[in-house]
Amino acid sequence: MKEPQLEELVSEMKGKVEVLERRNGELLEEMRRVEGEKRYVESELFRLQKELKRMRAEMERLKSPPLIIGSIKDVLADGRVIVKSSTGPDFIVSTSEYVPMEELIVGSRVALNKQTLAVMGVLPPSLDPIVVGAEIIEKPSISYDQIGGLENQILEVREAVEDPLLKPDLYKKVGIEPPKGVLLVGPPGTGKTLLAKAVAHQTNATFIRFVGSELVQKYIGEGARLVRELFELAKEKAPSIVFIDELDSIGAKRLEVATSGDREVQRTLMQLLSELDGFNPIGEVKIIGATNRPDILDDALLRPGRFDRIIEIPVPGYEGRLEILKIHTSKMSMDDDILLSDIALKAEGATGADIKAICTEAGMFAIRDNRDKVSLLDFERAVVKVLDNEANKIVESGVMFA
Repeated sequence: MKEPQLEELVSEMKGKVEVLERRNGELLEEMRRVEGEKRYVESELFRLQKELKRMRAEMERLKSPPLIIGSIKDVLADGRVIVKSSTGPDFIVSTSEYVPMEELIVGSRVALNKQTLAVMGVLPPSLDPIVVGAEIIEKPSISYDQIGGLENQILEVREAVEDPLLKPDLYKKVGIEPPKGVLLVGPPGTGKTLLAKAVAHQTNATFIRFVGSELVQKYIGEGARLVRELFELAKEKAPSIVFIDELDSIGAKRLEVATSGDREVQRTLMQLLSELDGFNPIGEVKIIGATNRPDILDDALLRPGRFDRIIEIPVPGYEGRLEILKIHTSKMSMDDDILLSDIALKAEGATGADIKAICTEAGMFAIRDNRDKVSLLDFERAVVKVLDNEANKIVESGVMFA
């Protein structure tokens, strides 16, 4: 073969090799793309299978018969239980093997099969959101040192609430029962709530604060149910102190002529009386009520065995005002020439809340003038601002003077 022909053959072979290599690269790229699509399809298939399984389970759950809510009335020796269903009558039924026997307690709420009425599960206790939403403090931070001018009242509250919780054996040895309930009576701002929190702090008890007006509900029986659940919550969190503020909103005297709303309030009051009657005085739950209108309270609340210790919380005198001033000014930066005794004299008739407001306003006057210390003039201006009745009175014309 001649040399030109050989060169032409070699060149032709190189061209074919280049075409084959390029084709091979295209095939490799196509194979990688197909493998990627395969992995995506496999993952998508797995996801769809998982979603299909979930939807089938959801469909089975929705197709399952509804459960009836009931309560256990008695547990029999053979493992069966007597339940009262929400439909009315009582039944003797079996229990599911998945329900532990130790959870089958008389009074527990249970879920019943609609067809066989067998116990399928034990439900948690039901508490109204209003009760759960009450002010619940595991251990209040308020101590007796933060309350001024109420030495005698603190002593009486400690005797009626603190000692029965901390020294129950002492009462048993003496042979007497402590007061079941304590009623704090006094004008607004005199420290009734602070006193109740301080007792809870001293006894390491859970503090449950409820406003009486929250127990007044629209529908018949709702208020009484809230009272029951409130005391159930107190027993669960024992040792606890239940503080019912504005007690006069549900404890007013019962009248012969009453509207339907008044009758519902009276039902709530009767439930409260019933709960107080069923209480153990030396138990781990103590009741404290507060009101500034003791004259309108029903006599049944004030008889011995219910709120049988009434403690009056008065407007503080000079010594009390001075103690409260020392408490609220202990962390304030003040001029050295300030005499708290002079401020206590000028704050005649002020309650504990008023004195706290005076200290706050004095600090605000100093901040307004870009000063980091409170002066005597600031306190004098604060006393006038807080205690001047004319400055805060709404006259008949409806104009408010600032």
